[in-house]
Amino acid sequence: MAFSAVDETKMLHVPAAYGEPPKGWSWSRLDEVSEGVFDCPHSTPKLTDAGPFVVRTQDIITGVFRPDQAGRVSEETYADRIARVTPSYGDLLYSREGTYFGIAAEVPPKTRVCLGQRMVLIRADRHRLDFSFLRHWLNSPIMAAHIHGYRDGSVTERLNLPTIRALPVLIPPLAEQKAIAALLGALDDKIELNRRMNAKLEEMARALFQSWFVDFDPVRAKLDGRQPVGLDPGTAALFPEHLEDSPLGHIPKGWEVRTIESLCDVITSGGTPARMHMAYWEPGTIPWFKTGELLDGPLIDAEEKISKEGLTNSSCKLWPAGTILFALYASPTVGRFGVLTKPSTANQAAAALIAKPIYGVPFLMGLLYEARAELQRVAVGAAQQNINQGVLKSHAVIAPPPALAKDYSVKVTPWFDQRIKLAEQSQTLATLRDTLIPKLLSGELKAEEFTA
Repeated sequence: MAFSAVDETKMLHVPAAYGEPPKGWSWSRLDEVSEGVFDCPHSTPKLTDAGPFVVRTQDIITGVFRPDQAGRVSEETYADRIARVTPSYGDLLYSREGTYFGIAAEVPPKTRVCLGQRMVLIRADRHRLDFSFLRHWLNSPIMAAHIHGYRDGSVTERLNLPTIRALPVLIPPLAEQKAIAALLGALDDKIELNRRMNAKLEEMARALFQSWFVDFDPVRAKLDGRQPVGLDPGTAALFPEHLEDSPLGHIPKGWEVRTIESLCDVITSGGTPARMHMAYWEPGTIPWFKTGELLDGPLIDAEEKISKEGLTNSSCKLWPAGTILFALYASPTVGRFGVLTKPSTANQAAAALIAKPIYGVPFLMGLLYEARAELQRVAVGAAQQNINQGVLKSHAVIAPPPALAKDYSVKVTPWFDQRIKLAEQSQTLATLRDTLIPKLLSGELKAEEFTA
């Protein structure tokens, strides 16, 4: 790290990976270009079903606040947690501790939020610093490498408040900051739009599964003497007119209580090639997934790759596209799953499930989503939750006739294919953004060149 004097009492630690800034650009400490850097209340708030949002580290892991997964607190708790500062649009939420530390996200407009534990609020001096530019700077690879030299904590990774206040900030002219933020923000906005569209498609698939296979809406309509709503005659005919008793309660007549294993092939877990054999990893071409990358959707590409040699000489197994990876170990990822869109492998914390063609991948995905809560409930392990593979295989589920399950899969497949296209587009945009960031932040490229 290089050192640059700011005044007689403060030192500025410039990232070693950064060279000389362009003419007219300068360095400053974060606290010198901010109206304030505010710590969170050091307590865990009680969550409620409604009310203002409470932001936790996991809610901003993509650099964007995700209200769809954030917790909520009561008005009383909210008032207590904003006593020091009220987060508002133009402020940044910054994670200071835990698995996802060192990530910044903007407070959305017209949204009431308060800080959860392990969070910090940064309020930039708008006369010197564009807050969107600051977010991109804090999330840049330059700063990611820089802050890892300041980690404080043998078990939990964290940044203390003095370190955060002293973080180096690159200061281009304000107009250049805004141009950089606008360009990168446009890419981020499209990625976020794709994410929301994907979430909507997923919601549609789950709603249809819930209606057909959990609530039995078409069967209940027939019980009431009505025609099922929104079904073509062929599909409607696949539903019976009566319910009957089963070990899992009332189910449609003719349906069965079966095990997950009877609907798919559950293959043994993957593996992790030895890091000491770098030929197993470099140059790698085969996607190797970790359970943290499983997010209940299409798996486009993994963060790490292994080589064919690594696959051959390790416990890893190459699974085909359409395989569902299900997280067995490592809370909080237990129960997550994702579907391979290309031949890939995974670490030993995931089981591979290959749906039988008569049921289809989308039906098995819906079934796993419904079964997950119960599987997570029975997960064992004081330090780290895990689901025994035998428990997964033998878990009881309600199985409709294969023709009906297949009909569902056929109807949902176009939605899933669209999710794959959107995810692939987002990955391309993210790669472009990540390529542009260091070039824009070094002055090698000018943002105006892309808008001229």
